[in-house]
Amino acid sequence: MPGSRLKAGGRPFAHIAQYHPELTALRRDLHAHPELGFEERYTSQRVQEALHLCGVDEIHRGMGRTGVVGVIRGHGHSSGSMVGLRADMDALPMTEHNDFAWKSCKPGLMHGCGHDGHTAMLLGAARYLAETRNFDGTAVLVFQPGEEGFAGARAMIDDGLFERFPVQSIFAMHNWPALKPGTVGLNSGPMMAAADRFTVEITGRGGHGAHAYQTVDVVLVAAHIITAAQSIVARNVRPIDSAVVSLCAVQAGDLGAFSVLPGSATLVGTVRTFDPQVQEMVERHLKELCHAIALGFGATASVHYERIYPATINSESEASFAGDVAQSLLGAEHVLRDLEPSMGSEDFSFMLQTKPGAYLRIGQGAGAGGGLHNSRYDFNDDILPLGAALHASLIEQAMPLATP
Repeated sequence: MPGSRLKAGGRPFAHIAQYHPELTALRRDLHAHPELGFEERYTSQRVQEALHLCGVDEIHRGMGRTGVVGVIRGHGHSSGSMVGLRADMDALPMTEHNDFAWKSCKPGLMHGCGHDGHTAMLLGAARYLAETRNFDGTAVLVFQPGEEGFAGARAMIDDGLFERFPVQSIFAMHNWPALKPGTVGLNSGPMMAAADRFTVEITGRGGHGAHAYQTVDVVLVAAHIITAAQSIVARNVRPIDSAVVSLCAVQAGDLGAFSVLPGSATLVGTVRTFDPQVQEMVERHLKELCHAIALGFGATASVHYERIYPATINSESEASFAGDVAQSLLGAEHVLRDLEPSMGSEDFSFMLQTKPGAYLRIGQGAGAGGGLHNSRYDFNDDILPLGAALHASLIEQAMPLATP
């Protein structure tokens, strides 16, 4: 097992670094047993066992189906404060191509985004906080299922998360291969884009490829829609705003039927935005464009537009506070407070729509496995004590014990 190679200031880091090998073993065990959203039964059980061994005050099971919430009360209670920390637990439906001993034991499933590490970091914070309780208030540790496309955060909220645990603020972090280990990045506004999905169903009239004049060619219609869709951002979104429209899949006809023009085609794509007004504009223009193009060729097009995840937007005060906490551990030169937003998405956004809070990125370096959602990705165990210490420090500094 590795020792703690990264260094950081503060008592939490020094304390947590002592059980770095145990956190590494736990993380690798979770990596070897990946589970999809709302199927995290093994992971949930391991979390519950770890929380029990830590000596937390309460363990709540089954929130949002497979979610777990741990509650730790500080030495002081006068503030009445309650602060939340969140980690996601689910894996991805992808095949792992690593060769190390802790690679996935489940074909077609992999922890390709580091949620195994996020869970281990929060459990490290739980152990420290339960052992020291150096804060005035209540820490709520949220182990969330189904982040990868299942809206597990919303499921926990719908299940009464914030009614049962009325936190004043909530924080989360995600490993980031583009940042060096020992660095933290965030900003005081948008961190991740809203993710929308759209499906375009085109209906025409099929026929023989040699007699195309007798058909309404849906492949031709699809091609015009694909090309024209790129004008939505280029000619409707202000350059100082951000949006992406991507057509990601096309299905029409049979590859073995080279002379048959199909009667229907389906396009699937995604829209990424930060501003709700831009989001609404893109949706409207996309629908108008698809209908108009299809009509021009004598076809019809129906557009089904789904808003999957909203934008992840940090509240200014909490982002500033989280940056200060990170700086107290790492020094100002290792905290990026103006980190560029990502056009990816994150369902912690649902929690930030309900409660003030901040989403941070903790650097882990690219390593040999490359970026997130890569079949050779692996979480960098060197950053486990730092992530756990950052979680714990957010609690201690948000709810400090009164000095005598």
